[in-house]
Amino acid sequence: MAAPTANLVPITRAFLSKFYDQHPFEPISEDVKKVQARLQGLVDELEVEWRKQGADDMSLASSLTITVPHKIDENLWRHREQIEEALDLLKNKKPAALDKADTPATKSGKEAVEKVVAELEDILGVISQFQKNTADKVAKMVASFMPQDFRGTLIQMQRERSETKRQLEVDELVKGGASISEKYQLLWRQQMERRKTLAALGNATGMFRVLVTYLAGVPQVLLDFVRQINDHNGPMEEQRERYGPPLYELTSFVNHIRMFVAAWWSVHDSTAGRSSEFEAVLQEATSLYISETKRFLCFIGNVFDKSPFLIEASEALALEPGKDVKDEFQERTIARGEAFEVTLATEGEGTMIAWDFSVDGRRDVGFSVDYADENKVKMPMLPYTRYESHQGHFFSLGAGSYTLKWDNSYSMIYSKVVKYKTEVVPPAESIAASDDSIAQKGKGDAS
Repeated sequence: MAAPTANLVPITRAFLSKFYDQHPFEPISEDVKKVQARLQGLVDELEVEWRKQGADDMSLASSLTITVPHKIDENLWRHREQIEEALDLLKNKKPAALDKADTPATKSGKEAVEKVVAELEDILGVISQFQKNTADKVAKMVASFMPQDFRGTLIQMQRERSETKRQLEVDELVKGGASISEKYQLLWRQQMERRKTLAALGNATGMFRVLVTYLAGVPQVLLDFVRQINDHNGPMEEQRERYGPPLYELTSFVNHIRMFVAAWWSVHDSTAGRSSEFEAVLQEATSLYISETKRFLCFIGNVFDKSPFLIEASEALALEPGKDVKDEFQERTIARGEAFEVTLATEGEGTMIAWDFSVDGRRDVGFSVDYADENKVKMPMLPYTRYESHQGHFFSLGAGSYTLKWDNSYSMIYSKVVKYKTEVVPPAESIAASDDSIAQKGKGDAS
């Protein structure tokens, strides 16, 4: 459960600063700097040997050194990238001598590599699970404020559909022979799309724009907070300044582990006499990196769970009684022999058109849905059928309009009272493009 929010005061940077004062992080072990310096020294030595063997003048270290990013979540993606790069070296690109020769030294080397591989695969899974758990908590919080009817379900369906498309995009990229670096560039771009989707809730844009008018249960301070979640100087900057530096140390550390393996492999055969030394350094560095990274993730996960912005609807309503999520149907009386239509415009493919209706008095009404593209060419989507109630949705074929028709023309005796809701929910992936357009018209990119 989140920390008490003092009747939901604005979640400003100053407010978060006071909250984070209660949760200091014990600095990263000094051993990290010492071992990283040792790794850097060995990389420098190995590069000298590399050049003796006829390598070009390009520095191996320079080509593999990454710029440590500022955002905390981007650092976690960089950790995963560097771990995968190291694993690729250790599993798929290890020197042939390690596999061919069968001596006590090579046997020891194989065992050392296998141990490091197992440890790196474990921490890769830990980081991935941490990211998933964090995303699930945010999604759960947002879902708790959604109308508990078909509209909230539509938002969830669009979210799941977008995640499926993102995974397919990654799979296709990897299948096409993309590098690990290219894969993580795509993963980070997708993560920024998710962040813009969350910011859209506060801005009442994108797939949330049709819902915010119903969200009386969402505290305004939370809407203000998520609207600024991507701002460079917004409230989250306090988290980055407070907890970013120790994570930055670990990002640089895992990058040095990857660099060391690459440098060692490049001159493995000519430095065989130092294999035991290198194995020991690699194992020490890997174990230290893993222990400190797990400590950081455990800490930051606990802070996140207690954060004032992680609050669900039930908690918000307890702090601000009298508010609740609206559940508004529109009502229309359709006279005998007449019909009623609602036309919903769509901007492009993937937009969700949805409806929910019922007829009072256990009577029925004819219902049908037609689509017309931008050239006014019509296509029946749902054939005329008589219903007492109905709920459904379509994913739009493209830009155009959908006409929902309630038909009481067959009744010469009874009028019908129809209570209905309709929604147009844009695909989540369209939000990034929309927000980028807004940013270009405003003050520039907020990241």
